[in-house]
Amino acid sequence: MPPSAPSWFSLAGRVAFVPGGYGGIRAAGGGGPRRPPGPPGGGGAAPGTSPPISPAIRAKAEALAAALRAEGHDALGLSMDAHHVADIRRAVDAVARHFGHLDLLVNCIGIQREQRLADVSEEAFDEVVDVNLKAAMFLAQAAAVHQVAAVAAGRAPGRQVHVLSVRAQLGMHDRGYSAYCASKGALVMLIKQHAVELCAHGITVNGVAPTVVRGEMGAHWLANPE
Repeated sequence: MPPSAPSWFSLAGRVAFVPGGYGGIRAAGGGGPRRPPGPPGGGGAAPGTSPPISPAIRAKAEALAAALRAEGHDALGLSMDAHHVADIRRAVDAVARHFGHLDLLVNCIGIQREQRLADVSEEAFDEVVDVNLKAAMFLAQAAAVHQVAAVAAGRAPGRQVHVLSVRAQLGMHDRGYSAYCASKGALVMLIKQHAVELCAHGITVNGVAPTVVRGEMGAHWLANPE
């Protein structure tokens, strides 16, 4: 008998790290990472903060983890500065150490510094690329170390998913999106490259490209009826 559809999509016993997972896309989607309640250590979710790390942002990640624990899930809230590779590696290692393994990376980190072409600053461009692209590279690398080792130890292959944007393929009319579109477009190719490198271990790498999400990031122009 082939496996049932629920078993194909089951996250039972799987550990997910969801950096940026406390934010607007998760809220618009109606929920955070989930797993069926089970014994301690049987699986879990670790929502992490995206930059900049402030007490308020750190509190969001910790509040989401607390809410998940209240529902019977195993969850850890932690902070991570996506500007710094060393801190990215520390956070990924902390998740794997806390839960005993790391199966899923769901990278929800992303920022925008809206500036029209004539006004783009080097500082703003570099920050968008650092957070949207460079952080994705080193999150993927750090997670892959644990995922490849897990496959070698006999665990089911892991998964990596990055949140893209339709701006990975489409410019934004009459808006200052140079850095954002460039970073998301480059992320598409990074995903493809990682997919062909990790497929030998059975690990899949994909991107999900939503369009408008009713959250804080787009609130200023969603409020404009024109």
